[in-house]
Amino acid sequence: MPTAGRTSIGDIINHYKLISLRLWRRIIMIDIAINYWAVLVAAIVNFVVGWLWYGPLFGKMWKGLMGMTDESMKAMAMKPMTAMFWGFVSSLVLAYVLVHFVVMAGAVGIAGAFSLAFWLWLGFMATQSIGVYLWEGKPFKLFVLCAGYQLVATFLAALVLVLWM
Repeated sequence: MPTAGRTSIGDIINHYKLISLRLWRRIIMIDIAINYWAVLVAAIVNFVVGWLWYGPLFGKMWKGLMGMTDESMKAMAMKPMTAMFWGFVSSLVLAYVLVHFVVMAGAVGIAGAFSLAFWLWLGFMATQSIGVYLWEGKPFKLFVLCAGYQLVATFLAALVLVLWM
């Protein structure tokens, strides 16, 4: 038990634990007003861009670069509707996290949405997805195709969020 005027090591440790806990709560529990309709629309936009990109726009190119055929796609373990469901869930997660970045960065307007999307893409998405070229032996064109989708889809989702917030 500490006496008046004296501080024990335990008191100091408990004080720093309390400060650390308060700081951790501020970092993790970012208190922002989220427009869930904007998040939903941004997720839908992200998902539709993916459907267009890997479907009518560049689907044949993507399939060829992946080394897939119609038969090999039909033989995939996950059915198309299941994959689309999880793809949409992924789009929802992206939009929900992205709205936090929009607020924290103070992104405003088209230029703000593009700047935010570009730096997130360059720092996180492009650097992670280049592995398909570097270590998986896939063509560089596949990396460019997929990275292009990520940039465009992230920009459009950020644009929805920035303009709607």
